[in-house]
Amino acid sequence: MSISKMTDESARAALDEHTKLTPPAPEALPKPAPRAAKALPRLAAPAPTRSWWPTLLTLCVAGAAVYFAWPWLPWLIALTSPGGKAGPAVAKPARTVPVVTAAVRQADMDLYLNGLGTVTAFNTVTIRSRVEGELVRVAFTEGQMVEKGDLLAEIDPRPFEVQLAHAQGQLTKDQAAFKAAKLTLGRYNDLLTTRSVTPQQIDEQIALVDQSEGAIQADNAQIDNAKLQLTYCKIIAPVSGRIGLRLVDPGNIVRANDPSGMAVVTQLQPIALVFTIPQDEISRVQEKLGEGRTLAVDAYDRDFKRKLAAGKLLAIDNQVDSMTGTVRLKAVFENEDNMLFPNQFVNARLLVDVKRDATIAPAAAVQRGPDSTFVYVVQSDETVELRKVATGPVEGDQVSIESGLSAGEVVVTDGVDKLQPGAKVVLRERNSPSGETALNDAARGPDGGRQAEPQAEAKPRR
Repeated sequence: MSISKMTDESARAALDEHTKLTPPAPEALPKPAPRAAKALPRLAAPAPTRSWWPTLLTLCVAGAAVYFAWPWLPWLIALTSPGGKAGPAVAKPARTVPVVTAAVRQADMDLYLNGLGTVTAFNTVTIRSRVEGELVRVAFTEGQMVEKGDLLAEIDPRPFEVQLAHAQGQLTKDQAAFKAAKLTLGRYNDLLTTRSVTPQQIDEQIALVDQSEGAIQADNAQIDNAKLQLTYCKIIAPVSGRIGLRLVDPGNIVRANDPSGMAVVTQLQPIALVFTIPQDEISRVQEKLGEGRTLAVDAYDRDFKRKLAAGKLLAIDNQVDSMTGTVRLKAVFENEDNMLFPNQFVNARLLVDVKRDATIAPAAAVQRGPDSTFVYVVQSDETVELRKVATGPVEGDQVSIESGLSAGEVVVTDGVDKLQPGAKVVLRERNSPSGETALNDAARGPDGGRQAEPQAEAKPRR
């Protein structure tokens, strides 16, 4: 049953009870009027129950205010005291930022031009036979270093020995004919005075002597050719270098000037490197070459981690590649340890200039803002100062500073994103690129605490 229905029934019962107790008025008795509906007064609804959430929220806010205001309570009490002066405040300690630092140094800075290059041999020779015959001997080992003139292979020489013997026999025959013709010519000359022979016979005999002499010369040429063929039966190394894999086995018939050849000999000492540089850098190289300087070139592996060889610049190409905008340069290396191989891809570094007594800082320490370039310098009280600097040439992970820093100052190289001027810093450990952990033990004081200036320079992160 609803509250409103219970209220109506209670009001109606109270009205009936009031009617019974009160007598009717006299003027109303003679002619009772029909009962009219009378509006009953509505009783007020009971007040709703008050919620406890506002009270709980008020208590939580008050507790939080007391918790956060508690450290400042002594200062507030002192401030509101009759003296009006604040006592010693209980201040929150300043945040210390762990960073990695490096010392700025002064030294000569080498400026390089880098380019991708290909190792090229000065001489590459394919060993081919100049005569036809059976390969009876291979005198080299695959991959062997050979010297110029070393025996590499041998062809069966017997057919050419037979040709030599035949030529020598023909020479003996022609020499005998020449001797007989010459003796006959002498007799004809003696008989000419007695007119026993005619001048025509003498002329014919002279021609016969010359003919025999020509036959002897032809026989000598045949003998020399046979000896030359015998020489070709022994294949020797035309250049010094490393011989490759064998392409023909003993017992096979080799042809003269076979395109595939028998092996390949490549000269390794010295060896050349052809690399490219941007066309905008040609003027720098030409300027140094015009001064008569010899430019050094270093060859590095693919990752620029290992130096393979050191050489010098030999020549510059005569035109720029219009497709790539680069120019080719050629360097020569002695390659005494055979670290460079033909057709090997390496990185070339051409030393074009040296900046003397430059102020050098790690490139990781230099930050670029919207209007300036700056670094964070560690002060003696282990706080940092924002210092605007002017940078010069960059070489690898080092940059030269034209102004703003001096040698010996310490700059932050890692953790810069968490710094602001005046922040307090502390040195922390750092893993070097080689994977070894470099601890700043040199920066610790006698009591084990950190000092602001490390003893050794920390390597910047790549």
